[in-house]
Amino acid sequence: MIDWTHWHNEPFLIGGLIALGWLYAVLTGPLRHRIAPGASYPRAHAARFYGALIVFYLAVGSPLDQAGERFLLSAHMLQHQLIIYPAAMLFLTGLPAWLVRPVTAAPSLRGALQLLTQPIICGVVYCVVVSCWHFPFLYDWALQDRTVHILEHFCFFGAALFLWWPICSPSAEFPPTKYAWQMFYFVGITLGMTPLFAYITFSTDILYPTYEFAPRVIPGFSPMDDQLLAGSMMKLGGMLVMMGAFAISFYKWYRQSEPRRYS
Repeated sequence: MIDWTHWHNEPFLIGGLIALGWLYAVLTGPLRHRIAPGASYPRAHAARFYGALIVFYLAVGSPLDQAGERFLLSAHMLQHQLIIYPAAMLFLTGLPAWLVRPVTAAPSLRGALQLLTQPIICGVVYCVVVSCWHFPFLYDWALQDRTVHILEHFCFFGAALFLWWPICSPSAEFPPTKYAWQMFYFVGITLGMTPLFAYITFSTDILYPTYEFAPRVIPGFSPMDDQLLAGSMMKLGGMLVMMGAFAISFYKWYRQSEPRRYS
C-alpha cells in the first residue's frame, strides 16, 4: 500500500534543490551588484523561482512519487504535469533578465542559442522527448530503475523549459515570440502531442507491465481504468493549459493591436 507519510530525503534530491536555492540567493544577493550594478533585489522573481523548487519537490519527493512509481499510472502522470507546467513556468519566470544575460549575451553561444530558442525547435524537442519516454520499454525501465527514473524526470523538466521558452523567456537577447505566433505555437503543440494522447487513452492493451501487476490501491479501479484516467489527464490537462495560454496570448495580442484611443 502507499505510505502517505513517506517523503524522499535522498541527498541528491534535497542537496540539489538546496544548492540551486543557495546559488540563486547568492547571485541575486551578494553578487547582484557585480552582475547588474544598480539592480534591486527581484522579490517577485525570487518568489516564483523558489515556488518552482517547491513544486518540483512536491512532484518527485512527496508520497506522490511512490504512488506513481509503484502503483498508479495516473499518479505518475500527475507528477509529470506538475514538472512540465507549473514547475518549468515558475522556474523560467523566476530568472531576471540580468541573471541570464552572461549566458545569453555570450558571443560564442549566440549561434547555438539562436537556433535552439526558435519556437519550432522548442516545440519539436518537447514533443519528441516526452513522446519517446512514453514508449513502453523506456517508461517501464524508468519504473524499475531508480537512476533511469530520475533521468526521465530531468528530461521532462528540460523538455518543459524548451516548451515554455518561446512564451516565458527571461532573456532580452532571445525574448518571447510575438503574441500572434504564440497562438500558432500552442495549436502546434496540441497537435504534436495528440498521437501520444491517443496512444495511451485508446489503447486496448495495458501498455506498462508495472501497473498491470501492481497491487490495487483503489478497490474496483482496474489497470485499464488507471490507464484511461492517465491518458485523459494528459489530454485534458494539456489542452486546458494550452487553451488558457492561448487565451492570454490572444488577449495581449488584441490589446497590443487595438488602435489607441485619445480623449
